[in-house]
Amino acid sequence: MFLGVSAEVQMISDSSFSLLIYENPLSLFVELPSDPKWKDIKYSNLYCGILRGSLEQVNLRVECTMVKDVLQGDDVNEIRVDLKEVLVDGAGEEYDEE
Repeated sequence: MFLGVSAEVQMISDSSFSLLIYENPLSLFVELPSDPKWKDIKYSNLYCGILRGSLEQVNLRVECTMVKDVLQGDDVNEIRVDLKEVLVDGAGEEYDEE
């Protein structure tokens, strides 16, 4: 996967799956503030943006959600990916091969 991180894929349905990341390099040297106003921060949500942007480049619109986060006390990082739409090719007629 990305940054040399391997993930386990767990199928939920035909259009959704979860990625389980056991070793997350983004959380190695991070300590979240103890102030209650920061309790909902999802530091590893960067992965959701990477996945969403990458899949949109191959014409798949998805919704990514950080379900579990090691920095919040969970045992594993879990990202839920739900397929929302398969996009049509956006290239115009000027790009058609002759």
